[in-house]
Amino acid sequence: MTDPTDPTAPATPDGTPDLPYGTPDAPRLAVRGEARLEVDPEIARIALTVSARGTDRSTALADLTRRNEHALTLLKSYGDAIEQLETGSFSLTPELTEKGRHERVRAYHGRVTHTATLNDFTTLGELTTRLADLDLTSVDGPWWALRPDSPAHRAARTQAVHEAVQRAREYAEAVGARLDALLEIADLGAENGTPAQTRSMRGFAGYGSAAVQESAPALDLEPQRQTVYASVNARFTMTRPAL
Repeated sequence: MTDPTDPTAPATPDGTPDLPYGTPDAPRLAVRGEARLEVDPEIARIALTVSARGTDRSTALADLTRRNEHALTLLKSYGDAIEQLETGSFSLTPELTEKGRHERVRAYHGRVTHTATLNDFTTLGELTTRLADLDLTSVDGPWWALRPDSPAHRAARTQAVHEAVQRAREYAEAVGARLDALLEIADLGAENGTPAQTRSMRGFAGYGSAAVQESAPALDLEPQRQTVYASVNARFTMTRPAL
């Protein structure tokens, strides 16, 4: 413990000794405040993969272009329910024969991937069913999430600070003192649940040759509630304890 009479003790900007453990008249108190909230998701993401295969490169590319256009047209038909639509990758890969002395192309495999973000969960089941009903098209998801600027993050951080103050107040009262001043709040971060904490529908795929069916049954998908966590360290000074 630093001796307050030691002239070599580190000083604060105002010239007073920096005493990490406080003094008998102004003890320091360090606590942690935590908060964990369960909230409804705000968005859902699905991944879409459109494929094509053919012995002729031009034919495979034409089929891929046509199927991709059908998938995008269907997605865009849902209007504002699609908050964001992004194309991830495109590939057209030749498949070589396994035998023979010369390199010969057996077939061409084409693939385009997209990611769609939805904010209207009432249309999600219908959309995933209709997408999976497209020719050589697979659907993965949904992955439920909160937006980065969701009010739930602020609510969790605020609750963590309140919990830290309450805990510090209880410690001070336990020794006959009261909180005097706040010295520091150290934010340890607030984040969404990890993928292990959120439920997703993976591997929902359709590889049929049927066209879009208006009568295709819509999936009944229940949004998975999200866990928002916040944790802070807080340091206070308190009045002289009545021991």
